[in-house]
Amino acid sequence: METIEGTAVNNSAVIPFQTITDTAPPTKTAAYEAVRFNAMKHGILSKLAVLAHEDHAEFDDLLAALIDEHRPAGITERHLIEELATIVWRKRRVLLAEGAKINAGLKSAVNNPASVMPSAAPFQYGLSGKSTDLRYLLDATPKEMGERQLDAERSLAAARRAGEVLRKGGVNAYQAARRALSP
Repeated sequence: METIEGTAVNNSAVIPFQTITDTAPPTKTAAYEAVRFNAMKHGILSKLAVLAHEDHAEFDDLLAALIDEHRPAGITERHLIEELATIVWRKRRVLLAEGAKINAGLKSAVNNPASVMPSAAPFQYGLSGKSTDLRYLLDATPKEMGERQLDAERSLAAARRAGEVLRKGGVNAYQAARRALSP
């Protein structure tokens, strides 16, 4: 067991620790190496409160308003007010990013009904969203939806009748099935 001598409070203090030499440090991939400091440079862990694309004057206004509201008496209180301004600013940034991500997801869902339909109506048989216009469903009145449902039920019944005619067969089965499909 090796020791490190402590010098902070007492020169005679000794802190023991165990050396681990038989295990290799974890390896990092090149992809991780490229992005590992992004949060420190651009994100929530950044030392800079205001990033390059943000409005410095707006942050200064926030800081001035907090100083005016709390009126710090000393350097410690001033530092705490600056920390508060930084926290409020970063929280605002996170909320803006969250809103942007939600909006991107909504835009993607509206532009791709094949993904939103099964999640919005998972137990509705036959509603895949592949050929469904969402505006057609969302803009309809209850009366229009009832009429559409009735039309769909009639079409389904006609298709079943045509299928039965074709299953029975016969000389003119195809023509009879087409007549069964006609309204």
